[in-house]
Amino acid sequence: MSIRPFRDIKRKKTRAVKVGNVVVGNNNPITVQSMTNTLTKDAKATLKQINDIANEGAELVRVSVPDVESSHALKEIVKHSTVPIIADIHYHYKRAIESAEAGAKCLRINPGNIGDVSKIKEVISAAKNNNCALRIGVNAGSLERDILEKYKEPCPEALVESALRNIKIVEDEDFFNFKISVKSSDVFLSIGAYRQLSKATDYPLHLGITESGSFIPGSIKSSIGLGTLLLEGIGDTIRVSLSDDPVKEVKIGNEILKSLNLRNRGVKIISCPSCARQGFQVIDTVKLLEQKLAHIKTPITLSIIGCVVNGPGEAALTDIGITGGGKESNMLYLKGIQTEKISNKEIVSKVVALVEKKAEELEKNN
Repeated sequence: MSIRPFRDIKRKKTRAVKVGNVVVGNNNPITVQSMTNTLTKDAKATLKQINDIANEGAELVRVSVPDVESSHALKEIVKHSTVPIIADIHYHYKRAIESAEAGAKCLRINPGNIGDVSKIKEVISAAKNNNCALRIGVNAGSLERDILEKYKEPCPEALVESALRNIKIVEDEDFFNFKISVKSSDVFLSIGAYRQLSKATDYPLHLGITESGSFIPGSIKSSIGLGTLLLEGIGDTIRVSLSDDPVKEVKIGNEILKSLNLRNRGVKIISCPSCARQGFQVIDTVKLLEQKLAHIKTPITLSIIGCVVNGPGEAALTDIGITGGGKESNMLYLKGIQTEKISNKEIVSKVVALVEKKAEELEKNN
């Protein structure tokens, strides 16, 4: 059962950019990506993290390539990765060339810190020759010196001017398979820059609030920044940047998209914060269900409400619903219809079985 949004988001039409077998932009599904934090030269550890990130629902994974050892390992990583790999390059343009030759499907470069235009052109040539996309990554912390002198400090206009300058460099080399980002750790600065850039170009935009912090503050900042832009139809791929496990970045990114009805993947749980009226331990139940249903990728809605104040109403809008009742007499709803009463100790096992059965049915029908 899907919930019809009160207001559909009208996404801005952008160009299509191919990153391996993933197409970004042109109204294709908004992709979620993350970045490994292992030592890239340790190919085994990096591949394990890539698999964990992909299993959580990321379509793209970025890998830092800071040295020659990492370039060598990248070839092995790309060979065994289940998702397209983006090579993250700073300063050393030769690492970008090596990454393209190693099989990376996209090169993330900040032209402002690569420096000489001739080096940037060599990188573009390598991307062309190896069927590799580019991401022009402009960052408030590494703007070109002349732009920073002009505006005195990072501001939306400065980030956009840097982006447009670098777009021209790439276009002049007859290369158009690229996306752009204008990131800052400041939410207002990022939103302002992306809004301006969206009006100035039709290339796909990679959204992110860079260096947003640890799990809780970073998730909140990213949700506000990315959510604001996505509501306005801006953005084609996203990354939530956290000082934490990259898998958590993907989890938060997916939840941002799911909350805006921009992604349907896995079980969407609607649950109450609980109070003295609850007929069962809502918080503990939801935590257990999140763990036991993490393997479900099919879109299913589930409501877990502690009492009858809002329970029946929420159950009417979800595939499966549990509403707390008195004396361990909780109500089970399927497609909004009450089917039976179940005890507290039955809730988790019953719901897991029903969700798995529902997922199997939906997968067969598809």
